[in-house]
Amino acid sequence: MKNWILICGMLLAASSFAKLPELSAEAKAKADEAKAKAAWSDKISAFQLCKAQDKVAAHYLKAKAKAGAVPGAVSGAAVPIPACVDPGPYVVAAPPSVALAPNAAPVVANVSSSASKK
Repeated sequence: MKNWILICGMLLAASSFAKLPELSAEAKAKADEAKAKAAWSDKISAFQLCKAQDKVAAHYLKAKAKAGAVPGAVSGAAVPIPACVDPGPYVVAAPPSVALAPNAAPVVANVSSSASKK
């Protein structure tokens, strides 16, 4: 019984090393599009976070000014912070044009010779 379990386990483990077939050009394009959209989504998230941080920092400085504290006096010189950059709307990338290899010739079937052999 233990041998059968061991054999079945080895067969299942061997099948996990099988290689998947190559993706079609259509599937690759779809995956690239999903990757580009995810990157754009990350940029949007970073932009929204930046705007929220700016709002919180402005509120903090305003509250400190009302309390009479001088902003930046404790930490020394102010560190320049880049402005938030809006990535803009999502733009679908144009698919790359498909070109033949320089040495590739189109395949043409010779229909007349196969018909005359019959």
